[in-house]
Amino acid sequence: MGRRCLLVIADLAKPEEAAHCVLTTASTLGGVDVLIHSAGGFAPGSLLEISPEVWYQAFDIHVHAVFHLCRAAAPLMKRKGEGAIVLISSAAGLRGCQGAIAYGVAKGTLPQFARSLARELAGDNIRVNCVSPGIIRTRLQDPLTPSQVKHNIENRIPLHREGKPEDVAEVIAMLVSNDYITGENIVVDGGITMRIV
Repeated sequence: MGRRCLLVIADLAKPEEAAHCVLTTASTLGGVDVLIHSAGGFAPGSLLEISPEVWYQAFDIHVHAVFHLCRAAAPLMKRKGEGAIVLISSAAGLRGCQGAIAYGVAKGTLPQFARSLARELAGDNIRVNCVSPGIIRTRLQDPLTPSQVKHNIENRIPLHREGKPEDVAEVIAMLVSNDYITGENIVVDGGITMRIV
């Protein structure tokens, strides 16, 4: 594709490693135009089942990593006079999700994080938005049994199909290229969060 690529292996839950990713990228590729936080992982367990370690780990990777990445990237974007930040939340952060309280609560903070940061950085022409995918066919869905997949398609998703990674990628690309959208959360979920029954 004629593009340069840099791979940096890091644990984004660690503040110094998150900052290292941004600064290494900037020094190697000549700056930071776009930041997309898509690191994550499932954190199963209800209130009385989940361990404190899993609870804190969920916030470290889903929320605190965003804080540290944005603190490192925003000054670089400010110097350039523009930038785009896209956070990846989840439909589970918009509605109650049984058996995954840490995941749902952590993901639920990201649309508000995007709104607050969008307001703070708007004067510097830095746009901040959020995308909330629903059931997307990725490795996260691999543990589901065939009957669970069937149930999701027939009973939970109004469009009666799982989403594809490309469905989410297209929205992210649009939010990066459209220079007049900021502070928004776009849901890509086949209608799962708008249904009542």
